[in-house]
Amino acid sequence: MAIVLTHSDVTALIDRAAVAAAVEQAHIDLSTGSATNPAPAMLPIDRGTVLPMAASARRHRASAVKMLSDMPFNRESGRPAQRSTILLMSADTGECEAVIDGRLITAVRTAAASAVATAHLARTSSAVLGLIGAGALAVEHARAIARVRPLEKVFVWSRSIETVDRFRTAIADLDLDVEPADSPRHVVSTADIVCTLTPSREPIVDGAWFRAGLHLNAVGAPPRADHREVDGAGMAAARVVVDSRSTALAKSGDVLLAIEEGHLAADDIAVELGDVIVQPSRGRRDDEEITLFNSVGIGLQDLVTARLLVDAALEQGVGTRVELAG
Repeated sequence: MAIVLTHSDVTALIDRAAVAAAVEQAHIDLSTGSATNPAPAMLPIDRGTVLPMAASARRHRASAVKMLSDMPFNRESGRPAQRSTILLMSADTGECEAVIDGRLITAVRTAAASAVATAHLARTSSAVLGLIGAGALAVEHARAIARVRPLEKVFVWSRSIETVDRFRTAIADLDLDVEPADSPRHVVSTADIVCTLTPSREPIVDGAWFRAGLHLNAVGAPPRADHREVDGAGMAAARVVVDSRSTALAKSGDVLLAIEEGHLAADDIAVELGDVIVQPSRGRRDDEEITLFNSVGIGLQDLVTARLLVDAALEQGVGTRVELAG
């Protein structure tokens, strides 16, 4: 029988520290060949796009696909611009083990990947976090990165001061000094670690603002080749690490537009996050270097998170059991 996990079920079950550990191991497995994550195809539909994000992992004896619906026009009616559902399948029998709402999983595993990248790329002394964007993804990033670096202060920029206030309330238990920034440039010029968390089409970060030693997680732009958060000069100024080379070269506007403009070549996109974990010399080389983790997310991150949730649901008796073959 398959188990169905709703958004409420996922919220009750999810263990963020466990997700971070699973995402780190997933990237090791991808780099060492025991997991597979092909670049997703793009399926155009009326007023949007569907991306089937598939992956398989020998460690978990499973395969998964997240059907991500990218529907930018939903904002006009107050609906989410992205919706997703994850199917988890047994690699032993091929049966569907679970159907899971993907909303919270996507946010948590995205922040987990940024935290893993920060742990392996940011200077160990980094204590000031900068967030460009103050919504739910910012909350998840503050929590995830606080687990891997001794944060003392957070600069956060948003077009809405009300969103910044909600962010401050949501992370009050972290006991961090939260200060509103008056611009993205203010964030970049003051923080040791910067996370860009906006669905931006035009660059919101200029490489001319970068300081020596900065680490930047550019993870907010949707998987569209014409959307980006960092300009081409910024991409060229940094040591770029991606979650998956094939996915970045297919879906990351930050990467593709920098290549189109001549700031980068495709061969410059050669280092994946798993490579840096396995071989640290492929990451930050000194305290002055600028490092940049660019991610549009991969199905393998969803798979390992789904596995954790299903195991927890079965142990705790959460979710709805359904006989799909009946």
